[in-house]
Amino acid sequence: MLKSMTGFGIATKETSKAKITVEIKSLNSKFLELTLKLPKAHSDKELLIRTDCNRLIERGKVNLTISIEYNAGAERKPVSINQALLKAYYEQLLQGANELNANTTDLFALAVQMPEVIKQDEQDVDEEEWKAVYTTFEASVNAFNDFRATEGAELEKDLVKRISTIMNRLADVELAEPSRMPVVRERINKYLEDAVGTENIDQNRLEQELVYYIEKFDITEEKVRLRSHCDYFLVTLNSKDAGGKKLGFISQEIGREINTMGSKANDASIQKLVVEMKDELEKIKEQLLNVL
Repeated sequence: MLKSMTGFGIATKETSKAKITVEIKSLNSKFLELTLKLPKAHSDKELLIRTDCNRLIERGKVNLTISIEYNAGAERKPVSINQALLKAYYEQLLQGANELNANTTDLFALAVQMPEVIKQDEQDVDEEEWKAVYTTFEASVNAFNDFRATEGAELEKDLVKRISTIMNRLADVELAEPSRMPVVRERINKYLEDAVGTENIDQNRLEQELVYYIEKFDITEEKVRLRSHCDYFLVTLNSKDAGGKKLGFISQEIGREINTMGSKANDASIQKLVVEMKDELEKIKEQLLNVL
């Protein structure tokens, strides 16, 4: 089953102390690019979360946010203000403002927001709270992967449809192909008649030229390989190891056969069918960029 690389998942859990929310969003990427936002109290769990994301999410440009809203009256970790640092920030800001003749109204508020001025006292991590956070994280990942699977099912339908269209155009090529050689024969005859006259045409040489053109324009191998690649694409699509990279490699082989067929066709109707196949293949490649 295919999975889309884009996805969204959110889960919440309420405890006696707080409301925990975990939200995951992802876009296309060749690798896992994880932007993780954790509450400071649980920052020591970052490596654990990243390791689990590597295993559970695999690829994508992922934003994962874990937030905790404490209930009114819930026990909080005490905070302290670094008075000396606050004073130093304020004095330097005031000095700079005076030198630049700038407004000094909001300097205190600005100084309070400077790094390390307000500090939360370190305490032992609440393990019960962490268990609730991790459970919510797991629920959000499950919702996220369900979203990816749903999107992947739609992508799979579209890919099957487009491969089927390519195979239908291949069937049309096979119907148009028998009319090519009579046209080539007529074209060569007309050229020889204009060049040397009908009575001077060497029929043996003419047959030799026709054999040469038949071999040059023959697309039997390309048709066989194209059908084989399309069948393999569908088989891979239904396999457990279906993935965007493998399907992308197969689509490259499909494109190679279509291009060779177009260069050897020497027929306007077949060239038109080849263009239609190329158009479908480009849409397949675009879709595969979104497959996990």
